Amino acid sequence: MRSLVDLKLGEEGVLERLDLPEEVSRRLMELGFLPGTCVAAVHSAPGGGPRVYRVDGSEFALRTETAAHMYLRCEPGPPAPPSR
Repeated sequence: MRSLVDLKLGEEGVLERLDLPEEVSRRLMELGFLPGTCVAAVHSAPGGGPRVYRVDGSEFALRTETAAHMYLRCEPGPPAPPSR
């Protein structure tokens, strides 16, 4: 199973599960990171810092430590459209 950090810029995948503490998972789900939702990697900070992911039309920066515990289905998806 792949995690969000495994997505290359422009790739997308379907979120399968969040393996994080309940309060963190709840907050991310409030933002739209729900199982079954398509998530795309759209930006990366220099030096591998936070990455920006698009979910449900909005973009959010997540720390690598958080994104590493958010897992995707193994099916590949089409590339995400470039952000403006």
